[in-house]
Amino acid sequence: MAKEFNESTNSVRVELNRLTEAGLLKTEEEGRIKVYKANEQHPFFSEISNMVSKFLGLDELMEKIVRRMGPVQKAYIIGDYAMGLDSGEIEILLIGKDLDIQYLDFLKNKTYEKLQRKVKVTIQDSDPGESTGIMIFGN
Repeated sequence: MAKEFNESTNSVRVELNRLTEAGLLKTEEEGRIKVYKANEQHPFFSEISNMVSKFLGLDELMEKIVRRMGPVQKAYIIGDYAMGLDSGEIEILLIGKDLDIQYLDFLKNKTYEKLQRKVKVTIQDSDPGESTGIMIFGN
């Protein structure tokens, strides 16, 4: 985790201990290794689990977009969701030419199915400072 978050092992250990003290995590000893697990009995477990699922679902969505839409140069989450506000709509800005527009309908339906959020996609053919070609797709 320390490498993943670019933090010191001590910082990670301190935060894991805080989460354990708060009852959000449980620990088990496996030899010399301390294993942390989510405390499924914690009153906020289901809400935290839903938030993580939504975040990971969004992460997965962005990966699929980049892989399946064609030559995506850049992909951004913009609007309310990017500012940490959940308005029920996810706005995405894609930059690239010759993207697979037909895939968007499938993508929007799948996203709503998985995350219960509408998706609005704006496509630009190059970086904002360089482009005039903009297409907007929404529900």
